[in-house]
Amino acid sequence: MKRPVDHGAMAVSGYTVPWHTAAGTSVALHVSSSQQVRDIRIVRLDTPGAEPLNWRVEPTGNAVPHRDFDHGSFLRVAATELAKATEIGGVAFEVYLTRNDGARVLFESGNLRLGLQDGRLTSGLDGKSLDSGVALPANTWLKVEISSNDGATVLRIDSDDLLSPFHLDHGFDLPWRPLPGDMVFGTSMANDVRSLNAKFSAISLQTAAGRVAWTFPTLLPSGPLASTGTDRVLFLETINQPAFCMTSRRWDGSSFDPRLVPSHYDAVHCHDDDMGALQWPASCQLQVPAAAPPGVYAFEVGHDQGSERIVFFITSSARRAPLVFLVPTATYLAYADEFLPAHLYEWRCEDRGHRFAIDNNLKSLYDYHNDLSGVSICATRKPKATLRDDYNYPLCGCPHNLPVDLHFLRFCHSNGIAFDLITDRDLHERGLAGLQDYQAVITGSHPEYMSVEMEHALRQFAAAGGSIAYLGGNGFAGKVAFHDDLMELRRSPLEAGRTWDGAIAEQSLSITNQPGGYLRASGRGEFSLTGVAISLMGFDGARPFTRTPESRQPSAAWLFDGVTSETFGDDGIVLGGAAGYEVDATDPHLGTSPETMVIARATGFPDSFVHDATRWYEGGDSERDGRRCAEMTLRHLPSGGLIFCASSVAWCGALPAGDAMNDVGRITKNLLAHLAAKTSR
Repeated sequence: MKRPVDHGAMAVSGYTVPWHTAAGTSVALHVSSSQQVRDIRIVRLDTPGAEPLNWRVEPTGNAVPHRDFDHGSFLRVAATELAKATEIGGVAFEVYLTRNDGARVLFESGNLRLGLQDGRLTSGLDGKSLDSGVALPANTWLKVEISSNDGATVLRIDSDDLLSPFHLDHGFDLPWRPLPGDMVFGTSMANDVRSLNAKFSAISLQTAAGRVAWTFPTLLPSGPLASTGTDRVLFLETINQPAFCMTSRRWDGSSFDPRLVPSHYDAVHCHDDDMGALQWPASCQLQVPAAAPPGVYAFEVGHDQGSERIVFFITSSARRAPLVFLVPTATYLAYADEFLPAHLYEWRCEDRGHRFAIDNNLKSLYDYHNDLSGVSICATRKPKATLRDDYNYPLCGCPHNLPVDLHFLRFCHSNGIAFDLITDRDLHERGLAGLQDYQAVITGSHPEYMSVEMEHALRQFAAAGGSIAYLGGNGFAGKVAFHDDLMELRRSPLEAGRTWDGAIAEQSLSITNQPGGYLRASGRGEFSLTGVAISLMGFDGARPFTRTPESRQPSAAWLFDGVTSETFGDDGIVLGGAAGYEVDATDPHLGTSPETMVIARATGFPDSFVHDATRWYEGGDSERDGRRCAEMTLRHLPSGGLIFCASSVAWCGALPAGDAMNDVGRITKNLLAHLAAKTSR
């Protein structure tokens, strides 16, 4: 259902295609505005001061209008496809209704419409309506059959619920005529009502030539689905990105793996707030200069009341520096447009990006749909209203994600630390080759989400002698998958209480069919790669680190050259310190290598910091209370590389700005200088 963009919180919103690219290529800006656009220019964001550039932005001929969002997914067989069939006499499908209030449409084709009004079945044929007063049961599979013969139409609905069986037979004394027009499931042909929250499966048509059927695959398809059953192939479209690889009427609990029982996962889940990749026309285009340095850039769109910056990344296509910064775009995309509903979270500051998301019913991968199922897939081709250099996270009242990473990159520029830049999506696509010849990979403040391919490339890189400078917290944790402009995340029940709780049976990713959830559940991830994982999370005051005796060993002491204090990191832009928001600690039981050195520790966290729910402590409460800490670690690898873990989302935010210097800056500078100077592998 289309609705105009609500620009009350942000006068301008948009996205770029692509989101990241190399020098010498083009980037298009797709934008909506409620204000007259005054100018559009390019700004570099990762330098000490935002740097306007004189790069030419070319208009495409499409103005910057006030555009629409199209919310809600549904299924459609176009009229042109139906015309290929011979004498359609019936349709059958399976549906699993979830939560639907108000007016909805279950099925519409030709002169027949089956609707719901607050869950009660309504129907109409040739303008003759029926308000049956019958409430269709939710959360159980229903089989719907519609047949037409001898000038009459019969509707039959049966449920699978053995304890509360449901059966409906209803006849119309008029024939069903499927043509003209499309056949749609979960919306009206005019798409003028909210779409249905429901799972669909086993759609088929009865024709004079035989049965035409569609089976929903477990793997996300690239286009419309071809029918089986007759020589004439008909195509069914899935509109606006419903979720694939969903349990169907055939799922019996015998397996949670769609690769073993694909017939148990032949359903799609449609939601009234689904939104696939947008198709706004481009308003302008940039030809990135061939000599453009890698970095973080933005289209700055000016209007009479101010401006907005729409971020994109220019990545390195050839090695120019020994160090490479890995932009955590998977994390940025997972958090983008987070709702943070007021009844669940206390806001400590306002941010216009979150207000824009709420006003426009946008959803992040931390949010749940209107029927309480989790949002599991999203596209880069959408506004990312919270991905800004001036962003403040309402849960902690301070910068988070991109602005914290920009703070680190600006520190590098101010201190003469040369680096190349690639995105984690580059790493996903190129694998180890994307890290070729670099001495070390540097992460951002919160590289939480990774694909199996990304994590494996980092593991290979370290095994071949490369080093990893993990400058964040709660990293290498959640598994994601990519397909074109889409990223998918299925949450594990282990994450209950932190965000939406996915069912174990529907944890597999539709892009790969691999189990979703934590990387560590697949024998990968934080502990086995870095040696640390999230231990505490909280939104109150951050804590400083204090050196441990191990930090004075020759293999670690070089990190602290010029650091005179035992305790460091007592201020910063993230909660006022170096250890905060989400912090990591070791756990040998969960896979920390015995070679891992704990070189600094932060303690004394406020009671509001909560333990990670996935950890179990043999000693019970007393041992758990003794592990209320963040642990900075260093591990020298047999390959010659090393892995440094700052173990805090707040670490980069504790770096000094401009020409200033502090102990967090000295440690970081010592680390990066050491890694850059290592003998080439």
